[in-house]
Amino acid sequence: MAKQPMLKFVDIARDMPEKRDAQARREDFHEIYAEFSDAKAAEQASRCSQCGVPYCQSHCPLHNNIPDWLRMTATGRLEEAYRLSQSTNTFPEICGRICPQDRLCEGNCVIEQSGHGTVTIGAVEKYLTDTAWEKGWVKPIAPARERSQSVGIIGAGPGGLAAADMLRRAGVQVTIYDRYDRAGGLLTYGIPGFKLEKDVVMRRIEQLEQGGVEFVLNCNVDADIFATIRAEHDAVVIATGVYKSRDLSMPGSGAQGIVKALDYLTASNRKGFGDAVAEYDSGMLNAHDKRVVVIGAGDTAMDCVRTAIRQGAKSVKCLYRRDRANMPGSQREVQNAEEEGVIFEWLSAPKGFTDQDGKVTGVMVQRMRLGAPDATGRQAPEVIEGADYVEEADLVIKALGFEPEDLPTLFGQPDLPVTKWGTIKAAYGSGETAMDGVYAVGDIVRGASLVVWAISDGRDCAAAILKRFDAATAIAAE
Repeated sequence: MAKQPMLKFVDIARDMPEKRDAQARREDFHEIYAEFSDAKAAEQASRCSQCGVPYCQSHCPLHNNIPDWLRMTATGRLEEAYRLSQSTNTFPEICGRICPQDRLCEGNCVIEQSGHGTVTIGAVEKYLTDTAWEKGWVKPIAPARERSQSVGIIGAGPGGLAAADMLRRAGVQVTIYDRYDRAGGLLTYGIPGFKLEKDVVMRRIEQLEQGGVEFVLNCNVDADIFATIRAEHDAVVIATGVYKSRDLSMPGSGAQGIVKALDYLTASNRKGFGDAVAEYDSGMLNAHDKRVVVIGAGDTAMDCVRTAIRQGAKSVKCLYRRDRANMPGSQREVQNAEEEGVIFEWLSAPKGFTDQDGKVTGVMVQRMRLGAPDATGRQAPEVIEGADYVEEADLVIKALGFEPEDLPTLFGQPDLPVTKWGTIKAAYGSGETAMDGVYAVGDIVRGASLVVWAISDGRDCAAAILKRFDAATAIAAE
């Protein structure tokens, strides 16, 4: 009788890829996790219980067929496993690296509820696609037939790239317009290399280019350019993301040395590419030998504190007005940051800044406690009177989240429907807006969210556009 290849979670413990020593990883921007060996990937995949109702799959925004590709990995059918993974996820090697699996697939793994430790889904997903690239299984897009219809996509982040991939595979002519000099959006300039090395992103961009996707870079879309894009294409997808940083209006907030998180991360990533970055070289966006305070506790804040450590900061502290249990960022990222030397000041909020000759010298901090729940159900922070203090700082990084730009004004489209938050109103499941032939996907619809949701939106939008094109072709043929 053949030996059961799965359900080995009782005998085999959960095991993550080896994590580099904290001191060593402070010295560079390389990814901190090693790759699974073939044997280890098969072993960890074999722990899957093959649930009748796979909660890992239902809680994945892309509904990846996780149990099946885990079984294929466990039995050595790696190319099949990769192709199944790729069929529902445009960028599995990226999601395997940066998705918060602890809140999505792995956080809903049934065997963890029984005390055996979740299957290491993200690490296996990363292993599969990295192996596929190494073995040459990943090929340029080659449509079975070309279509005459074209789509213009504004924004080369994960949502726009995912839509482009699906549309191009169907033979649609695709052009992506982006304000930056490299495609990828936050994948390229927002997320540090220790979480996502840039060659991983660039090889996907190259694959899209080889498959016929055209990129128009350094393109700031204004009213005239938007009108041109709309006239030249049969459909337009707005996938700009949300790049406007939330700000602080409090005493001293205009002092030199108080910077926005995205400006700081972009400068660091540009240096990683070898670009000349004047703001970094001058020290304005460089943490070297400085006392750094980061305000916020989302994933962007975690990227900032860990970047500052690698730049050689004298000290790095993170202020957050709630406690550890109520922070929005990944607990795994907090642990990594603490290992690397970051100090978290929980229940602490800024009330202003001190400066000398216009340069920031500290953050005025008020101690907080958690009171009654707010409208979202989370306990609202309350000020503890008389517990204020000053946290010394030479560089303060504001990681307070992002808001949408005023796109109706920027694009000269007053009829573009937006919510009271400034996000675009678009139909769930298709991204279609009230403007004919105009769609929107990702953060510009959801607000600041996860890369995996942007990929999901991009794929759903592409399917809706293809359905529209097919209907139009059928009517024309009658």
